[in-house]
Amino acid sequence: MKLWTGLGNPGDKYARNRHNIGFMAMDTIAADHGFTPWKSKFQGLVAEGRLGGEKLILLKPTTFMNLSGQSVGEALRFHKLDSTDLTVFHDELDLAPGKVRVKSGGGHAGHNGLRSIHQHCSPAYDRVRLGIGHPGHKDAVPGYVLRDFPKADADWLDDLLRGISDGAVALAEDAADKFLNAIALRVNPGRSSTSANKAPEPAKPAPKSAEPEPDTRSALQKLADKFR
Repeated sequence: MKLWTGLGNPGDKYARNRHNIGFMAMDTIAADHGFTPWKSKFQGLVAEGRLGGEKLILLKPTTFMNLSGQSVGEALRFHKLDSTDLTVFHDELDLAPGKVRVKSGGGHAGHNGLRSIHQHCSPAYDRVRLGIGHPGHKDAVPGYVLRDFPKADADWLDDLLRGISDGAVALAEDAADKFLNAIALRVNPGRSSTSANKAPEPAKPAPKSAEPEPDTRSALQKLADKFR
């Protein structure tokens, strides 16, 4: 059994915030893979299901971001899981929008949700870092993460979430490369290989050189033309 947690803030007010991309990922996986309806538990919302041969618990803490660790810790203890059974999906300022990285362990880099999980659980858990870009200045970060994704981001955001869902089984089976490849196929689909599979067209034969016309001048005309 594994616990996947998406980070965000509860309520409609925050639903489309950049800070809530972790919640969005959980919602998409649950809907696409036939998980149970969400129910209140562990100071959060929980859905259960299977990905491949792995049983999964999806958790969206409703404690607000800064206290996420309370919910996560309670879920881990109830199911007698270790922090190494935990994967956290969260927004990442240091990655360009639409970029994704998978990381094991490490610091919280100032992310308050991760900071809380460090305090209540352990730093030894996996993270799926979901790029949202950086506003350019540290002072602008709080307002930036708590604003909705603009309409201009709708296409790449939907592709990203669909890619996460596509690759969810691979991630559950610890195949991070396949997971990231599934996302890349959605966000940056390869060009059609149709043209590459076509047989090359035969080279057109070079045009034949025009044969010189026969010289019908008399010997006297040739001699005269020579001295003109």
